[in-house]
Amino acid sequence: MTERDDTAQEAWLLMSDLVLDNQRRREVSEAVGVSFGRARAVRRLARKPMSMGELAAALEIDPPNATVIVDELESMGLVRRRPHPTDRRAKVVEATRKGRQLARRADAILATPPPELSALSTEDLEALGRILSRVGAER
Repeated sequence: MTERDDTAQEAWLLMSDLVLDNQRRREVSEAVGVSFGRARAVRRLARKPMSMGELAAALEIDPPNATVIVDELESMGLVRRRPHPTDRRAKVVEATRKGRQLARRADAILATPPPELSALSTEDLEALGRILSRVGAER
């Protein structure tokens, strides 16, 4: 392993610790009244409607599990199914107004940075943002 590899691992562990130590799953679940996994599905659908297969892929779950989740969310009035515009065999799932409100509430909680991050200078935050944007752009 090279020194660069060691440095990358150390940086990754520091980022992982920061994220994992500041997860807000329970806070989101309590605030919106559904499990974090269900909230995650609604957040995805609030960004853009998806077919059941696309939703399953986005959530990295099996299609039958996606059906169970959508059934539950639909019964709560958070999502709705509609016919796919080009494929008669498929349905598109989209967030309802109530679902979009839930997603906004969850996003607001998740977007709140931990105090350690907020304590950084503007210059450091801008540098971190540039670095993370570059890493994300390479995917």
